[in-house]
Amino acid sequence: MRTAYSVETVRAAERALMARLPEGALMQRAAAGLAAACAELLGRVYGSRVVLLVGSGDNGGDALYAGARLARRGAGVTAVLLSPERVHAGGLAALRRAGGTVAAAAAVEELIRRADLVVDGIVGIGGKGGLRPEAARLVETVSGSGAAVVAVDLPSGVEADTGQVRGAAVRVDLTVTFGAYKPGLLVDPAREHAGVVRLVGIGLELPPEGELEALQHTDVARLLPVPAAESDKYRRGVVGIAAGSARYPGAAVLAVSGALRGGAGAVRYVGPAGEAVLARFPETLVSDTGPAKAGRVQAWVVGPGAGEDAATVAQVLESEVPVLLDADGLRLAERDAVRARTAPTLMTPHAGEAAALLGVRREEVEGARLAAVRELAAVYRATVLLKGSTTVVADAGGGPVRVNATGTPWLATAGSGDVLSGLAGSLLATGLPALDAGSAAAYLHGLAGRFAARDAPTGAHDVAAHIPQAWRSTTD
Repeated sequence: MRTAYSVETVRAAERALMARLPEGALMQRAAAGLAAACAELLGRVYGSRVVLLVGSGDNGGDALYAGARLARRGAGVTAVLLSPERVHAGGLAALRRAGGTVAAAAAVEELIRRADLVVDGIVGIGGKGGLRPEAARLVETVSGSGAAVVAVDLPSGVEADTGQVRGAAVRVDLTVTFGAYKPGLLVDPAREHAGVVRLVGIGLELPPEGELEALQHTDVARLLPVPAAESDKYRRGVVGIAAGSARYPGAAVLAVSGALRGGAGAVRYVGPAGEAVLARFPETLVSDTGPAKAGRVQAWVVGPGAGEDAATVAQVLESEVPVLLDADGLRLAERDAVRARTAPTLMTPHAGEAAALLGVRREEVEGARLAAVRELAAVYRATVLLKGSTTVVADAGGGPVRVNATGTPWLATAGSGDVLSGLAGSLLATGLPALDAGSAAAYLHGLAGRFAARDAPTGAHDVAAHIPQAWRSTTD
């Protein structure tokens, strides 16, 4: 599992480590890792042209010391000093001893345009509120060059703790981060700027729980249910799907398609799209008597394609089993009814739905995804899965937010969210806690989207069909 830590936590760990090390040793560790990553990206160091964008903080020092290492290997290294009066003196002296130079102001733009590699050491992990005008102009020049770009610890212009981007920010090919992942490297919009993220260990001692967690294959494999020898369809769990309407029968079909592939032993469907569901999935248990009389289930999914059927949503929320609320169900559910539930509730809005629930603009949710998902979880006392380019999941009880990055832009297609709801609801029915069910479902759904698309358009039904392949890929 990848764990990301707040700036405060990282800095506390750095202070504790520096107190035990000779002065400057920690920066030298970081610079060595940065220089190695730059050399690997360049391929051939000797004769390459490297430009360092150097701010006043420790990031600037890291860049200067790394530049000195590259200069000793034959690279032509030039530093652009944004605050010459506050530059890291030791780092600058090391660069000059190695043969590096400092750029004259008039030559900066031409140097960047001719560079093979630009190292972004403008602002460190404490940067907030956007870049200053001079730095923003440099960022614009870098974006117009053909050089490879490496960020020191974090791309300048993005916020480490929140993932927010307020104005100009560097877009890099590689971010070399030190000691720990920072939340902004794993969640959009900042993640879009970070490129490939490479973690360089520098010996920090960090707490086991961070601000953000990103599941990997082995983590998901441990969560997925495996039937025992004595299992039958009921012991494996039954998931109820209350979805679809005369206008949107496809939502019911797609939710059922996800549910059938999510590990539960049986799927009960309740709603007006029973004929369409049976025509596609005859193994479904169909009822038209309403959720309360449909038979025993271990979890409910309600809302996809529900239209204006508020009564069904209310009836499901009164049940004593875990409930997943999606799509129209999010709009129709009474906030107090969700807050009053004693069984787990998993809400799965996209950014527009989350914005409506919070009473803000969609852009505010997309620009501050971590804040939005945490606020929704707190307001509704529910686990919230906020869908998007990086899906984030916040638990009702607080703790680290889970982030998922297995998806593909091709998943932005009609009905894809219905498949995800069915899949997550099925995992709820097998007994997984809401946080784990949502996280594992998002991970599998993203992988299935990749397998289905393979860099070409795909449909929601194709995504559902590839869930078994995604499941197997995590356990092979």
